Amino acid sequence: MLLAYCSDYSPVIKDLHDIRDKIEEYTREEHLPVSRIDDRKVVIGFDTEEWTRFHHVWLRDHCRCPQCFHPVTKQRLFNTFDISPDIKPVKVESKPAGLEVLWPSSLPHTSLYPWSWLKQHTYDPALPQYKHPLSEKILWGSRIQQAPPTVTYEEVMSGDDSGLYKWLSNVDKFGFSFVTGVPPTAEATEELATRIAFIRETQYGKFWEFTSDLAKGDTAYTTFALGAHTDNTYFTDPCGLQLFHLLSHIDGSGGQTLLVDGFYVASLLKELRPSAYDFLSRVSVPAHAAGQPGSLYTAKGYPVLSHGEGGELTQVRWNNDDRSTMSHLNVAEVEEWYDAIRVWNKHLTSPDSEYWVQLAPGTAVVVDNHRVLHGRSAFDGKRRMCGAYIGADEYRSKLAVLKERFEEKEGRDAGIVHDGRDVSGRSVWSPKL
Repeated sequence: MLLAYCSDYSPVIKDLHDIRDKIEEYTREEHLPVSRIDDRKVVIGFDTEEWTRFHHVWLRDHCRCPQCFHPVTKQRLFNTFDISPDIKPVKVESKPAGLEVLWPSSLPHTSLYPWSWLKQHTYDPALPQYKHPLSEKILWGSRIQQAPPTVTYEEVMSGDDSGLYKWLSNVDKFGFSFVTGVPPTAEATEELATRIAFIRETQYGKFWEFTSDLAKGDTAYTTFALGAHTDNTYFTDPCGLQLFHLLSHIDGSGGQTLLVDGFYVASLLKELRPSAYDFLSRVSVPAHAAGQPGSLYTAKGYPVLSHGEGGELTQVRWNNDDRSTMSHLNVAEVEEWYDAIRVWNKHLTSPDSEYWVQLAPGTAVVVDNHRVLHGRSAFDGKRRMCGAYIGADEYRSKLAVLKERFEEKEGRDAGIVHDGRDVSGRSVWSPKL
C-alpha cells in the first residue's frame, strides 16, 4: 500500500503489476472446466459461454480404461447391455487430465475422460469449433491443367512413405494425382497400385491390361469416345480409386484422357439450379453391367449425388451409358428428371469443367472414383492400357494411418492422456475411434 504513494518506486510497482498479470494468466491457463451431476446427465462448463451435457449412460458406455476398452485391439470389452438405463455417477470431479467419474458398483469403478476428447464429442449441444475438422477439398475446373497435382514414382516407392502420403493427400484434396517416372510395364504399375492397398478384383479381373479388342463386354475395350463417368455405378460399393497407365500407343492417334471434378460441377449446379441439385440428390438411378455372359450386375439405384452427416457431398455416381430403365419415376417426375440431367450434363461438358490431358507411357494417374469422373476421346491404332481398382475403405485406411504417422505426433492434441497407447502409438482416445 505504501509503495503506491511513492513515485520513486514506480519501477517496482510496474514489476509487481507484471507479476500479477502473469499470475492471472497462469491461473486462467490452469482453470479447470466446471462439472456437476444432473438428473440424467453430467453438465460441463468449459468456460462461462461454453456448456454441454453428456448422458450418464453415454459416459459409462464410453469408458476407455483397460478393463472396459482393450488398449491394443481398441475394442470395447465392457458389456453395454449391463449398464442400467438409470445409472448415475456417485461423484464427478474436474481434474487437470480430464473429467473423473466414480460409478456405483459392487466393485468401485472410476473413469477418466480427457477434456479434449469430450470437446470433440459434444452433442448436447454440439460445440462444432472443437469437432475433428473435415479434410480440405480443393475444387477445380479446366485451369487445373496449369499445375495438376503430381508426385514422382521415386517419391511414392520410397521406403519412408512420405511420398506415398503426398500422393494420397493429393487425391484427398483434388480427387486425383499423377505419378511421373513410372516404368512403362504392367509389373511396375501393379507394384505402384499395391503401395496403397491390395487390388480389388471385379468381373474385369484383378490387375487389368487391355486394348480395343472387346475382350470384355464393355465400351472401354473399344476405340469409342467415352463421356465423363464414374465406374461401378451398378455396384452397391463402387471402387474407391482407379489407377490408369498408358503403356503404349502405336500406329494411331487420339485417346486423350478426360477428367472432371464432380464436386466442382455439383457446386455449380447447387448454386445455379438448386432444384436440379435437390432432385439428383434424392432420386435413385438404376444401373447395370450386362456385357459379360457370365455376370449380370444390377442395382436398384442410388442418387447421382450422395451426402453424409451435416449435408456435405460425399459421392458422385454418374454413368449415363450404364443407366437402366427409369420406370420407377412417377408421372410428375419424368420431365423433371430429364430437365435435371440436361443441366447436369451441360455443366459436366462445359469447357470450364473439362480437363483434357494426353497420357504418355511413364505417367500414371489415380482418380477418386467417388468424386472425379473420367472419360476419353476416340482413337485409332493400338493402345495398351493397364490399371487397377482400390477399395474406398482400404484407401481411406492407408491415408488415415499415414496422417497419424506424419501429422498427429505425440502431444499434438493437448490434454489427451496417453495411458492407453500401445506400441503403435495409437491412443484409445484418438478422435477417430
